[in-house]
Amino acid sequence: MSSESDKWGWKHVSVFGGFDKGSGTKRWKCNHCNLRYNGSYSRVRAHLLGFSGVGVKSCPAIDTSLKESFRILEEERVTRKRKRTSGTGKHSKRIRTSRTNLTYVTKDDVDEILARFFFANGLDANIINSPYFHEMIKAVAAFGPGYEPPSAHELPGSFLSEEKEKIEKHVSLVRESWPHTGCTLLCIGHLHDMSGSFQLNIFVSSPRGLSFLKATSVDNINGAGNSVVCVLRNTVIEVGPTNVVQIISHLGHTSTYPECYTLSEFPHIFCSPCSSHSFHILMEDITELNWIRPVIVQAKEIEKCMTTFQNTSHCVLNQHLKGTSDSLFAKIAPSCYIVQKILELKQPFQEVVVREEWKQWKLSIPRDFGSIEADILGEDFWSRAQMLLQICEPFIRLFAVLNMDRCVMGDVHEWRFQAIDAVKSTGIDTNAFNQVEGLIDDRWDVLFSPLHSVGYILNPKYFGRGQTKDKAVMRGWKTTLERYECESAARRVLREQLSSFLRLEGSLGDEDAVDCRDKMDPVAWWENFGFEIPQLQTLAIKVLSQVSSVAMCEVIWQHNGNPFQFTNNGLGLERVDDLVYVQNNLRLQGLKMDFQAHQPVRDMVLSSPTEFKAKAVLRSSD
Repeated sequence: MSSESDKWGWKHVSVFGGFDKGSGTKRWKCNHCNLRYNGSYSRVRAHLLGFSGVGVKSCPAIDTSLKESFRILEEERVTRKRKRTSGTGKHSKRIRTSRTNLTYVTKDDVDEILARFFFANGLDANIINSPYFHEMIKAVAAFGPGYEPPSAHELPGSFLSEEKEKIEKHVSLVRESWPHTGCTLLCIGHLHDMSGSFQLNIFVSSPRGLSFLKATSVDNINGAGNSVVCVLRNTVIEVGPTNVVQIISHLGHTSTYPECYTLSEFPHIFCSPCSSHSFHILMEDITELNWIRPVIVQAKEIEKCMTTFQNTSHCVLNQHLKGTSDSLFAKIAPSCYIVQKILELKQPFQEVVVREEWKQWKLSIPRDFGSIEADILGEDFWSRAQMLLQICEPFIRLFAVLNMDRCVMGDVHEWRFQAIDAVKSTGIDTNAFNQVEGLIDDRWDVLFSPLHSVGYILNPKYFGRGQTKDKAVMRGWKTTLERYECESAARRVLREQLSSFLRLEGSLGDEDAVDCRDKMDPVAWWENFGFEIPQLQTLAIKVLSQVSSVAMCEVIWQHNGNPFQFTNNGLGLERVDDLVYVQNNLRLQGLKMDFQAHQPVRDMVLSSPTEFKAKAVLRSSD
């Protein structure tokens, strides 16, 4: 170990003494800036060299040239230490066991120790990619040798309490905006296989940010005495009934519709379906049309037949039949995805079924695959499969552009119009197109919140799109007014002010107001130009400030697993609640810190190479 005289930094501070005899921790004052600190030499070095993350500030009195001279002194000190260590021959040995006194290690040594930690405790990619993990590594490196981490007893004690207090201060600032913009309660739940209870998790979303509120376990999610309704009722009271605009619930695979959770005490609060899951249902509904369903069935039969042939023969196709579950088609329209896979393999399949190997295989099995062979060699199935993808592809492609975790209320109506126009432009059969359009119109009010209609009307970006002539849009506007205002006089005021907005009366027709429609955030636009119609301005700000999907919350919760397992580690229920609260909110903040942390959600809304292949198939057939 190097002597104290070799540590050049001590010459630039005045030491008042140590805390314990023989301890490296001392009281000292910088000779340059007179700031006082307690700590070992690593803090002295950090103060003089300008390192961060060790609890001391960089010395403000040291200029660039002096700091450079300090850096040279530090490099010389490290070089001397390496030479001393080299003389013992220790540096050439790889570190194979835990060591509490590491004087010098290479990057390979550190990498090996870090890898061993993950191998021993589970190779969790979420931890490796966490911005907090990288922040921790930098802080420990800046502190230098001698750092001792908190114990397992200290972490859930004062450290957890302090972190919870910081998060509560942050959330309190977010709460201040709720009376102005309103907020959305996002409720997701999953059945826990081990306990049989239903884990319910509630988040609050507003333009100021997404916050985790609480997690709880309920026993009954259907029928009389619905526990979910009780939890939501108490949550609305906690957040403030006048602050809550809507509740979006997605409770795993339960068949309960969101309207089942309507709170009679708060009739103005909307219980809205999750738009992401509504897209999935709508696309699957399209595949149930009487002329589309046979195409899906045939595609599944072809897939089953060719998979069996591959498994029982030596034939290997260049492409894989299984595909990838990350595909956008697989996530949003799994039935269409099967057809897409088969269509990509048209040529390889047609080449296989004319081989001698195929003919011999058919004779060796009891089932007759003659009809499937005819489908592969004929053109009827392929033409109908192509028509199905011509219908579905625009919906999926435009859904990818939406980016549901940042979608503004009303955007889904624009998606509907653009997708229908794109399908119509493909020149598909008129009767088939009319069936698809009719199905979407019939299912729209069930699958999507009426708040989307209000958002589509009041979003200045979509001004002049003929919203008042669209039946689905105006039905949503009417439904929203009846829920939002119980008095007919108040509803009349909103209708009159909507007419003023559509006619560009007063300041709404000013040059700046018109020019900024598609250049400003829609909420900011209403804050600046909607002051002459205040009731409609308030409604517009509250509706356009809401999200329409629980996708982001589901990503956070999927990474957590079951938080109630922490009770097995000796944590009391109160500490478990605190830990879940802190964990979820830190992960939400981590998404803002690290753009890459958004990738699990973005995977749902970006086209994979498989989608690009499907589009190439469609283009080549034009």
